[in-house]
Amino acid sequence: MRILGIDPGLTRCGVGVVDVYPDRSARLVDVQVVRTSPTAELHHRLLAVGDGIEELVDRHRPCVVAIERVFAQDNLSTVMGVAQITGVALVGAARRGLDVALHTPSEVKAAVTGYGQADKKQVATMVARILGLDELPTPADASDALALAICAGWRAGMSRAGIAGTPAPAARSSVADAAAGAGPTAAQAAWLAAERAQRGRR
Repeated sequence: MRILGIDPGLTRCGVGVVDVYPDRSARLVDVQVVRTSPTAELHHRLLAVGDGIEELVDRHRPCVVAIERVFAQDNLSTVMGVAQITGVALVGAARRGLDVALHTPSEVKAAVTGYGQADKKQVATMVARILGLDELPTPADASDALALAICAGWRAGMSRAGIAGTPAPAARSSVADAAAGAGPTAAQAAWLAAERAQRGRR
């Protein structure tokens, strides 16, 4: 399954394309950051980001477009920009008849690291490990877009149903697993392995 993930932003919009396989392995197809100038007029910025997203959609032909779900922030201008780009991306997906997956940041973090409060470096480290990359994807907009694509692909495989609006099982924390006597999840095991490998390089 080919997923195109979008980390929406008006100044920097991360777009990552990933192939996700039934065994939960994943392969990087493409990743880019569409940028606009803060001094440009809003309608031109929205058009530029929309054109950038649609060009990648048409080039790679994903099955699903995964977008970070807008959530409340103290910075109103930031959340407005995110919401506007999200709308542009949704329209582009609808025009092409593509399924859309909306995920919150905590859902994405839990999916790829096993921990819903992971920081950006932890997310980037796991994305690099999952995709077999030699270096961490940068900037954070790029790694976040790839993480969104991976999350959507894994959740689609779990649900085996239409993706848009499909709630996925809540990720359990490592604390809850320990209390229940369960072993680590696949994502948690991969994260621990990545941590050990990183310590071994020091």
